[in-house]
Amino acid sequence: MPGHSLASLLAGALMGAGLAVSQMINPEKVIAFLDIAGHWDPSLAVVLFSALAVSFAGYRIRTGRAKPLLSETFQIPARKDIDLPLVGGAAVFGIGCGLGGYCPGPAIGAITLGTWEVIVLLPAMLAGFALAGLVMRKL
Repeated sequence: MPGHSLASLLAGALMGAGLAVSQMINPEKVIAFLDIAGHWDPSLAVVLFSALAVSFAGYRIRTGRAKPLLSETFQIPARKDIDLPLVGGAAVFGIGCGLGGYCPGPAIGAITLGTWEVIVLLPAMLAGFALAGLVMRKL
């Protein structure tokens, strides 16, 4: 599976570079984007719309292919319902991102900054992932 590993490395590096260039790893920038009632900074909307455009293009390309380049099948979620775990998880995710200014991907990318906030955040984030796993197993 060397092709898979290389593709994963390149995709991760591209994603990390995009997060850094767009300043998604800067919590002040993220909080300013979320502060629509105060000093709103709409510049991250470009990042959101760019992500939507890339996702849309990816789905359009997918419909014309029988299988992906590096796998035997597409991994498309089958569930389309909205349930309590989805709503609760989205709420916790949104509150955490809004309060701290970091989402999980940008937080991992922000390790390179070496700030004390990220050093405190990452273990707390991993503990939250573990706690969510325990809660989901009980549901």
